[in-house]
Amino acid sequence: MKEMEEKKEAREEGDGEKWVRDSSVDRSGGLPLRAATGVWKASLFIITIEFSERLSYFGIATNLISYLTKVIHQDLKTAAKNVNYWSGVTTMMPLIGGFLADAYTGRFTIIIVSSLIYLMGLSLLTMSQFIPSLRPCDGPSTCSRTRKVHEVVFFLALYCISIGTGGHKPCLESFGADQFDDNHAEERKKKMSYFNWWNFALCCGLLLGVTIIVYLEDYVSWGTADLVLTVTMAVTIATFYSGRSCYRYRAPEGSPLTPLLQVLVAAIRKRNLPQPSSSDSLFEAPASASPHKRLLHHTNRLRFFDKAALLEGSEQASNGRKYDPWRLATVTQVEEMKLVLNMIPIWLTALPFGICVAQASTFFVKQGVAMDRKIGSFEIPAASTYALAAVGMIFSVTVYEKLLVPVLRKSTGNERGINILQRIGFGLIFSVVAMSVAALVEAKRLRTWKHDVLAQGRGPATAEPSMSVFWLAPQYLILGLGDGFTLVGLQEYFYDQVPDSMRSLGIAIYLSVIGGGSFLSSFLITIVDHVTRRTGGGEGWVGKDLNSSRLNRFYWLLAVINLANLGVYVAVARRYTYKNVQRRAVVVCREDGEDHEARA
Repeated sequence: MKEMEEKKEAREEGDGEKWVRDSSVDRSGGLPLRAATGVWKASLFIITIEFSERLSYFGIATNLISYLTKVIHQDLKTAAKNVNYWSGVTTMMPLIGGFLADAYTGRFTIIIVSSLIYLMGLSLLTMSQFIPSLRPCDGPSTCSRTRKVHEVVFFLALYCISIGTGGHKPCLESFGADQFDDNHAEERKKKMSYFNWWNFALCCGLLLGVTIIVYLEDYVSWGTADLVLTVTMAVTIATFYSGRSCYRYRAPEGSPLTPLLQVLVAAIRKRNLPQPSSSDSLFEAPASASPHKRLLHHTNRLRFFDKAALLEGSEQASNGRKYDPWRLATVTQVEEMKLVLNMIPIWLTALPFGICVAQASTFFVKQGVAMDRKIGSFEIPAASTYALAAVGMIFSVTVYEKLLVPVLRKSTGNERGINILQRIGFGLIFSVVAMSVAALVEAKRLRTWKHDVLAQGRGPATAEPSMSVFWLAPQYLILGLGDGFTLVGLQEYFYDQVPDSMRSLGIAIYLSVIGGGSFLSSFLITIVDHVTRRTGGGEGWVGKDLNSSRLNRFYWLLAVINLANLGVYVAVARRYTYKNVQRRAVVVCREDGEDHEARA
């Protein structure tokens, strides 16, 4: 009998190596063949379209404030608010797209539909520059007043891109992560590297967007840049679709919010029952009921919700086969509810970092406009300075992946090197330093500008700046280094720590940190401007143009906010409990130094 059981287990392990059994399906709806689907051969198709999307987004976003001030003739404060509003909507829309993908359509369908909407937005931008009746002016030269029809089409195109991003961003990254099996030791390690290389490709798209695309916008034409983005997006959509035979898909499981609501209702209904003394008295559905669903271990946090899994007399007899989900929840459902609630403090403490990120595409760019950008006879586009943030992020991601992780894995025994929240917290330190450096640089720029006005004997509007734009390099690079830790860490955190049924929504929650940061930045600008005008005799920190503003003080305010937030984050992170999964397979380290899978 023992020999038969061993043979059966060996067959199951061999079968598990051949087929993927993590609730994924192949294109035809069957079990995916491990050798023919997923992993890097599938992820490369997915990363390609992400590269194109980031090329388009940053090619537009980083120079948007220049377009609004130079072409549509908005003042600095209005333009900054419009950029923040658009950025905020663009990064909040994924909450809707992620929910629809998890609940009803699946990730692949949403990616295709949203990519086509994105392409439509880029096409509208292109038409607004080439069709005579939609162009900003009648003639080829700039005009003092832009046509209303151009503004309507322009903002319609921008918000089509927002809608496209709403489905594109939450699903694409999680769809790529779905190509790796968490129950397979080797694929699980590759998945940890996936998030780093995903962001490497993202930064490459960003780098080209803020250099080549911005150069075309500033020195060739906005229409040419929009045409390049439109064609690139069309090609990468076709490329992504061509890889559909090697993808692993996840079927939608219905609304991921319903089980959470059921836990809340069941806990309230049983609120008068005594608190369970141990997890043995709590109900868990048998593994055979959902063989591909990962079960979670019970934890002692937020114990009120444990009452939702308490068995009553009539429920014990049912043996879990038929029960009212609004009166009885499983331990896994209860733990998923706890996971979501424990994410709220992490999300809130990440928002100040999102405010700092918002400055890079607004005020940092305008600082570049007011500085000397010439290298010989060539003038660097102001928005291209954003490339330095991408360089910082590429550097930090590469060093972390290739140097730090191998060393930290050996020293800590952690598969990730350091845990996710430690990585995020380390990046938050960079935000404080970046805002402090930005404040010092802006104070120097203002002093230099005043000296230039006096030395050149010109008016404030015509004085030539003498301070080099490369003074902005430290603040961009430091913020980029922080992005490599905090933003990548947040992506992995919100994918890994959410319930398995809401991973698209998890990536959307990560993006909402950036969107929330943009909205808070706009709100903070309004409050600061209002308060400082009242206390400063009519002169606020954020004026109509950069030289009449006092952005150095605004940056110091952000540095103080982020420093205080760092202290709160550390307190929250130290008390955090990670998702505790009942794995089907675990990694066993033998004396020969090799990793092997064994049944848990």
